[in-house]
Amino acid sequence: MQFQISEELIENIQNLIREGRDEELLLYLEEVHHADIAEIINELELDEATHIIKILDTEKTSEALMELEEDVRERILNNLSAREIAEELENMDTDDAADIIAELSEERKQEVIDEMVDEEHAEHIVELLRYDEDSAGGLMAKELVKVNENWSVTGCMSEMRAQAEEVTRVHSIYVVDDKGRLKGRLSLKDLLTAPSDANISDVYIPKVDYVNVHTEGEEVARVMQKYDLEAIPVVDEMGRLVGRITIDDIVDLIREVAEKDYQMAAGISEDVEADDSILNHSRARLPWLILALFGGLISVNLLGTFDDALQEHAVLFFFVPLMAAMAGNVGVQSSAIILQGLANKSLRGSLFNRLIKEILLSLLNGLVLAILLVVGGVFFLGMDFLFGITIAISLISVIINASLIGTFVPIILDRLGINPALATGPFITTSNDIFGILIYFTIAKMILGF
Repeated sequence: MQFQISEELIENIQNLIREGRDEELLLYLEEVHHADIAEIINELELDEATHIIKILDTEKTSEALMELEEDVRERILNNLSAREIAEELENMDTDDAADIIAELSEERKQEVIDEMVDEEHAEHIVELLRYDEDSAGGLMAKELVKVNENWSVTGCMSEMRAQAEEVTRVHSIYVVDDKGRLKGRLSLKDLLTAPSDANISDVYIPKVDYVNVHTEGEEVARVMQKYDLEAIPVVDEMGRLVGRITIDDIVDLIREVAEKDYQMAAGISEDVEADDSILNHSRARLPWLILALFGGLISVNLLGTFDDALQEHAVLFFFVPLMAAMAGNVGVQSSAIILQGLANKSLRGSLFNRLIKEILLSLLNGLVLAILLVVGGVFFLGMDFLFGITIAISLISVIINASLIGTFVPIILDRLGINPALATGPFITTSNDIFGILIYFTIAKMILGF
């Protein structure tokens, strides 16, 4: 049965903490998974959450810390001493420990590192902090199992056992040369079935997928997804094996990127959470709302230039919301498809071919929608033939324009090194509103002659 957080459970834990019944509390949480402990901590007051972190075994709390909401973890870390944080880090994989320590101030980082007993672990953490957090170097962990190509099958077993004690999950066994350069990987089956007097060089598999420490995280995710990898080795500029990235880290990265792009597409310029302050939310939302406001003012100004139409063909203005809505919807649809293609590297072919495809697609959709609109207008609104032709041509033109903007703006931004998610949401909607109105009334003026 899946673990469930309830008000009764939280109240029981709070009562045990208030009454100082730590032994009962430890017994209560003994079989609870670290992810569920993190969920419990998220519901507690700061002092209560800190108390649980302090009394539980660091092996469990170190994993729970990684599952906490970032702002909750930050408050708890500020409530712990440098020594207590160091104890937590020494029970984490180096990549997780580096993520935690990166959240601390520079002064606090040094205090925590100085308190760490395992000097090698501390050195590995410091090394990882030098890399960009979204690069392969920033994502990798130093814990792995590797063997030298010149070792014998029998001789490497004890070394592998010693290395495996420091690794949470052994996904692969990597083979290196005397200079530590990655040569290949070792199949456990081949190792177990090989003659005891054979060398590793006789049985290892030379073909192995790997990434460089400076490879972008999204590219690492693409490689791992393409080849169905649970882990991938990381090499430095000299080809030396320096770490590995596991699938759980990539899943976290993909989720963070998706959340950021989703917020950006919705017109939120900063990474915010639902429980963040009003000021943070306002700062994140206001820039795009200001853009939309100015876009609306431009649209109003454009409508003012067609005041003759209001006098002669007032009914035109009843279709303005429809044109704007269709332009916005088509633009967002087109940009969403392009963003997906850019993200998974499936966007291929020349821009010219893409242009022709989008025009044909928009023409087809536009024709279907225009026919439905005209038929509905004639039967339900008493629309005359000439006005129907005007609306139909305008709608088709607006849809083609919106589709082209939604398609090519993300591509251009991507080639300029700008996050293409900027092209969706308010940007597409606002720009298509402006161009849609301009196209609509220009065509209407040409046909109806006002």
